[in-house]
Amino acid sequence: MDNDLDHALEAVGPRLRALRTQREITLSELSAATGISVSTLSRLESGARRPNLELLLPLAKAHGVTLDELVDAPPTGDPRVHLRPVTRHGMTMLPLTRRAGGIQAYKLIIPADSSRREPAPQTHEGYEWLYILNGRLRVVLGEHDLVLTPGEAAEFDTRVPHWFGAADDQPVEILSLFGKQGERAHLRARPKAKDSPGRDD
Repeated sequence: MDNDLDHALEAVGPRLRALRTQREITLSELSAATGISVSTLSRLESGARRPNLELLLPLAKAHGVTLDELVDAPPTGDPRVHLRPVTRHGMTMLPLTRRAGGIQAYKLIIPADSSRREPAPQTHEGYEWLYILNGRLRVVLGEHDLVLTPGEAAEFDTRVPHWFGAADDQPVEILSLFGKQGERAHLRARPKAKDSPGRDD
């Protein structure tokens, strides 16, 4: 157990440097965001300073990751829930499902300073459902430009030009259900009454 902890802590320095490099920020900028001195940040990244909770909490917040992701904590309990996050298109994606095909579930974290600031709508095959956990999400969908807040959800055919990102200077956390072949996240029962012409639920 001690060996696992030592290995996890030794890996924090390179992971911190990689996160900072990926976000293209300087030690001075990170120092301003966290209140941690430049010299301490430099020593953490080089491995000369052993990380502790007081240092890791503001760094995890600044980088928009969890403490577990920052220290690559050894798995505990059921190993099936320990899936590795990946960073793409300015956001961190944590897969919540493993199965091939069908609907895939993800937790998405968009940092406050994400590169996803200017809408660049794209299209692709599939169907997506988004649920906002924290923060405010701007969603551009076709002609619509919306801001969603915690507890709100959106669903759409991804063949419609779409884009989403942080609506302000705060990070956003969302749940995403995505079906590559256009599977919907849930079924809707049609009402027994006659539908109006042209209606498609």
